This record gives sequence, C-alpha cells and structure tokens, in this order.
Amino acid sequence: MEERRSFSDIDGGRLALQRRYYSPSCREFCLSCPRLSLRSLTAATCTVWLVAYGLFTLCQNSMVLSAAIFITLIGLLGYLHFVKIDQETLLIIGSLGIQMTSSYASGKESTTFIEMGKVKDVVINEAIYMQKVIYYLCILLKDPVEPQGVSQVVPVFQSAKPRLDCLIEVYRSCQEILAHQAVTSTSL
Repeated sequence: MEERRSFSDIDGGRLALQRRYYSPSCREFCLSCPRLSLRSLTAATCTVWLVAYGLFTLCQNSMVLSAAIFITLIGLLGYLHFVKIDQETLLIIGSLGIQMTSSYASGKESTTFIEMGKVKDVVINEAIYMQKVIYYLCILLKDPVEPQGVSQVVPVFQSAKPRLDCLIEVYRSCQEILAHQAVTSTSL
C-alpha cells in the first residue's frame, strides 16, 4: 500500500511524504524536497555575470568574463552534486535494520545502514536552530559497553527538516515496527 501526503519544512517550504507499507514489519518513507527553482538559478547566474560584466567594463580584461562563467558553472555543479538533496528515504525492516538514503540533485546517492541489533530506540528530539526550537527524528544506538546507555544519536531527514506533524507520522510507524520486533524476538 502506498500513501502520499504534503507537509511543510521548518521554513514553510513544501515537502511530500510518500509512505510504502510492504508488510507489518517493513515500511519505507520517502521525503521529497522541491526541485531546484529555475527562477533562483537564473537570478543567481545573472547577478554573477552582471557583476563580472561591470568589472570587465572597468578593467577591459576578458579574463574576468571567462572566470565568471567558469566559476558559475563549477559552483552550480558542486552545489548539485554535494549540497542539494532532492529526496531522503528511511527504510525500516524489523528483522534486519534501518537504511537511510539521500538522493542528490545530480543523481548521486548516499546510503547508511544500521543493524536492528544496534538500535535502542527511535525518538523525536528537539533542538535550538537559528533562534527557534525545531524537532527532528533520530535513531538512538545502543552502547556496546553499557546496554542501558546510548552510544550515538543518528538524525534522520537532516536536509528536509520537516515539521513536527510529519515527524509524528514517521515516528508512530517506526514505533509500531520496533514494538512488533520486540514481541517477535521475545516469543522466539
């Protein structure tokens, strides 16, 4: 079963949450951000090129225009390949683990996998960000030395920064899977 809902990020931007239910112990959440705006890309490029043209008219050196074009293209490619994330995916499989995937605008993907045996809990945490309180979903990892302790906190959906209403939906589903996994592991 697949559902798609719209939410907002902490700045009021549009986000789309796509939920896929494969089984009672396997669910996938894809959080999609808006694509790169052609308007903002054009405005930034025109600004850089107009400044370069102004410098060219002052110093009459054509290297200024060539450098502006080169820097703009390299900057855009770097932004698309290393910064702009279009989609973040959280796949939770109760018997196996949690996989987080970030898909960049250039097509590059970055994947992190956490074994279910290392997961202590999934929680919604709060933090102060840019003079306001925000909420974020995170995975608490068990401390190998002290079983009751937490060794690491792994944030989820770092780039999209969804609001609390979106996080609650993902959180509830994760807790259902963790509870289902706990029941099945104790019954064995």
